[in-house]
Amino acid sequence: MEKAYEELITLCQSLIRAGTLSGKEGPVAQLLIQFYQDNDFDDIRTDAYGNVIACIKGARPGKKLLFDAHMDTVPVSDPSVWTVDPWGGEIKDGKLYGRGATDMKGSLAAMMCAAAKFSKDTQKDFAGEIYIAGVVHEECFEGIASREISKTVKPDYVVIGEASDLNLKIGQRGRAEIVVETFGKPAHSANPEKGLNAVYKMADVIRAIKTLVPPEHPVLGKGILELTDIKSSPYPGASVVPEYCRCTYDRRLLVGETKESVLEPIRTLLEQMQKADPELRTAVSYAVGEETCYTGEKIRGERFFPGWLFDQNDDFVQAVHGQLKADGFSPQITKYNFCTNASHYAGEAGIPTMGMGPSNESLAHVVDEYVELDQLIGVFGSFQSIMKALLK
Repeated sequence: MEKAYEELITLCQSLIRAGTLSGKEGPVAQLLIQFYQDNDFDDIRTDAYGNVIACIKGARPGKKLLFDAHMDTVPVSDPSVWTVDPWGGEIKDGKLYGRGATDMKGSLAAMMCAAAKFSKDTQKDFAGEIYIAGVVHEECFEGIASREISKTVKPDYVVIGEASDLNLKIGQRGRAEIVVETFGKPAHSANPEKGLNAVYKMADVIRAIKTLVPPEHPVLGKGILELTDIKSSPYPGASVVPEYCRCTYDRRLLVGETKESVLEPIRTLLEQMQKADPELRTAVSYAVGEETCYTGEKIRGERFFPGWLFDQNDDFVQAVHGQLKADGFSPQITKYNFCTNASHYAGEAGIPTMGMGPSNESLAHVVDEYVELDQLIGVFGSFQSIMKALLK
């Protein structure tokens, strides 16, 4: 095996063994910084959230190409059901196992090694700048931490390294978490007529919302609106009529949808229901999340992550696709079925963006998560092809 491939695999193993759940990405961040120092990157910085951004500058002026990969992983709920150590980085039968192997330590390692090799092979005789961003808290907030990266880098192109089976992804549905609330009046459950049961009111609201039909897109599909949880208060509610109820809906977002346009049908429906029922009091909004970064900084944002889609005939897509094929790869041009940090870069900022990563998306977040070594090596070469295509 070539030395470059061995170094790639060893780095991926190190990133997996470092663990790093959301909010605890510090050990991976330190591995990134050490790698960049050892490989003569021109600039290395860590922002307030703990995103690690490194840069290699070409000898000639040109575009800024940003590779984005998150450092955090989802938890391992029960290590005993794994057949390997979830944090061991074990290799068996051509597969590298561990939490984050697919999502997305494999891609992160490949970006880092590809940039270093491209720099050495060209002796930096290329036009533009290569940036690698190790991003925090993606598993909690797709694109929120990336907003700070885009402010810092101001990229001309972005590559999201999420799993794609080495295919080119040029779009995705976004997602939003919509909160619907009903308000009642507490009373002892022995005398329920003295109260107003917020759960009964919510039951009416849920039935009404189920009649709403979200829009569809010919490429991205349905803008799904699905109830995902319901909570009442007080809880537990022994001998008390609940005075409050809250539902959360998962809404898959299509291109062009805004915060206002997505909530408008629900708001209109609730207003009509309240006119018909003077006792009904409701509210609708987007869920807001707040987490603590490993730096101590708070990261906060509404859970509204836009969809995006580029045309496969766009110049940057064709340039990359053509270079990949010329270098012996055979990617299809498709779309992601899940949400990524591109919700910011493409959906909010309108930056030309594509996805490319090793492994299949179905292997993310699963027991015995793994990445095939052939895919890892394949994306290492693919990333260099993307650099050649866009930094001329």
